[in-house]
Amino acid sequence: MHPELAIGAFLASALVLVPLPWHWRARNTGTLSMIAQLCFSNLTYTIDSIIWSGNADIVVPVWCDIVTKSQVGATAALPACCLSLALQLWRVSSVSNTTSKRKASIIDFDYTTQGHRFDVIEDIGCSPTTYVSLPAVFLFYVPIAVVVLLTLNKKSAFTARRYVRLMAIAIVLALWEATVIGIIFGITFEGGLQPCASWADVHFDFSRIDQFPAAFIPSDVLVWTYISWWTIPISGYSFFCFFAFGEGAKKEYGP
Repeated sequence: MHPELAIGAFLASALVLVPLPWHWRARNTGTLSMIAQLCFSNLTYTIDSIIWSGNADIVVPVWCDIVTKSQVGATAALPACCLSLALQLWRVSSVSNTTSKRKASIIDFDYTTQGHRFDVIEDIGCSPTTYVSLPAVFLFYVPIAVVVLLTLNKKSAFTARRYVRLMAIAIVLALWEATVIGIIFGITFEGGLQPCASWADVHFDFSRIDQFPAAFIPSDVLVWTYISWWTIPISGYSFFCFFAFGEGAKKEYGP
């Protein structure tokens, strides 16, 4: 059993809420979206790691159907939130009137993607599955990679200390998300692409739920599974460190 999984994920879900009040008042949709994604993702990780601690039984399948789709969405949503933050900073330096800023904020919200039926991994719980084929590359993985690249290439003309700091945060978060996506892609494509002969072939036995007790998972695969899992709590800790000690936080903590 690994109680540190539940503790680590729960702590991350709580810490990302610390900067919520001042970002809510400022209506920073990029950071608010990131808070929502990280809090929800880490909270579901907490619940999963408690339910499936020491087992890979098929329980609460409806919960897994919901959670695995949110996990697939989070894979795309977190890089999109970083892009939203970069766009927000860019607009601060280039949009002068309030009306334009209000209209521009609409594009900050991202969409989530839907996944496949799930696997159950001991100690970790529900895990989404993807049929790694050429259509999946272009429909899912390429758009995520494009979002990450756009975030890394978006620059702001602002030179004030506050915005330089925020842009540095956005870049660091984007680099971290690029690392996370790189790990996920590396694990996903390690076995190469699968054939995509027909719709019926890809979705054969669609409702199957595979179970993976830790004892039957190769040690190297298990290590990378844990590394991939920990990227979400670490993302929460990183967000807290960046946004809980800035100027807004000092004003919030002060008298």
